Amino acid sequence: MRLPELHRPRLPRTRTGQRRLVQAVMAACVLALLPATWLYVSTGGLLRTTANAPRTEVAVVFGAGLWDGEPSPYLAHRLDAAATLYREGRVRVVLVTGDNSREDYDEPDAMRAYLTRHGVPDGRIVSDYAGFDTWDSCVRAKKIFGVDEAVLISQDFHIRRALALCRAAGVTSYGVGVDDKHDVTWYYGGSREILAAGKAVLDAVFEPDPRFLGPKETGVSRALASGR
Repeated sequence: MRLPELHRPRLPRTRTGQRRLVQAVMAACVLALLPATWLYVSTGGLLRTTANAPRTEVAVVFGAGLWDGEPSPYLAHRLDAAATLYREGRVRVVLVTGDNSREDYDEPDAMRAYLTRHGVPDGRIVSDYAGFDTWDSCVRAKKIFGVDEAVLISQDFHIRRALALCRAAGVTSYGVGVDDKHDVTWYYGGSREILAAGKAVLDAVFEPDPRFLGPKETGVSRALASGR
């Protein structure tokens, strides 16, 4: 069986055609970068560190994968930042939000166990088991858990998207961007954000319902009402 020959696309031969091709490529690049630019501009002035994060009742930690049932190094660094904020009295409750779509994969419980080992009382941790992506986590924080204001914790390449989406969902937010070694995972995450920014714009504009909304939960309010 003879395979079909592959032909390289023909480039314009005229100077006018070449100029139009260059203009089209440049326009496509600008359009691709517009969502990322929106994220950068809309979150200006909202980034903090663990040292100067505002005192807020709730911190939200987004899931970042498990390794053999334990938080990945990136997720562990996010949780370390949350534990620091709690120990320093800057937050009172930590809402951990992640994926629990399979019985053998439970980000929130792994995050809870890690935090308790690092000094955060179990009663001060609330789990969101349906945080399947950033938009879902933000909407559920507002609509299901009743969070009106929060400090968000993620890697620095993701925190601006989390900020923009949570604010679009109605949560007054500040972000703590956790720095990490610029390895292959970091560069992959940064590159992925350029594509994810486009979806973020659509989520912010059209405000779709999360994959799973469910009934309201009182975990955050009960944790805040309890003693330290």
